[in-house]
Amino acid sequence: MKELKIETTLYVYDALSELDKEVQDLMEQAVEARDKAYAPYSKFYVGAALLLDNGEVITGSNQENASYPSGLCAERTAIYYAGAKYPKAQIVRMAVTAASQINKTTAPIPPCGACRQAIAEYEVKQEVPIKIYFMGETGAVAVSNSLANLLPLLFDKAAL
Repeated sequence: MKELKIETTLYVYDALSELDKEVQDLMEQAVEARDKAYAPYSKFYVGAALLLDNGEVITGSNQENASYPSGLCAERTAIYYAGAKYPKAQIVRMAVTAASQINKTTAPIPPCGACRQAIAEYEVKQEVPIKIYFMGETGAVAVSNSLANLLPLLFDKAAL
């Protein structure tokens, strides 16, 4: 037997204002997307904004359905639209923000497991890390320089 130690590094800023203007603008677009979310069941609203290497910004929001598994998260909504509209573009960075009508969200809220897997697919495909910024409605912002920090034991095409 041998031990496998996994370490990850995130950077946490106390507030969005500590980040550069380009990141603040991207997060603002994620907030605008969050405001368009359809979440009548969970009351949990998520917005995502992707900056592509061609300069385009793609946004997405979570879209729920009474048949719960039929809904789609904000991150995947944005990623799949970007892949469909700009198939050759690379995702440079992603901003994600979440707010709840039930609880105040002041801590950074990372993408869910399914979204991490979807982000991983695009990071592997483009062979370039995707920088991910995530936050609640207010407060601290966490930054990961790659999806690999959020999903260290990645399942990808190499396993197939």
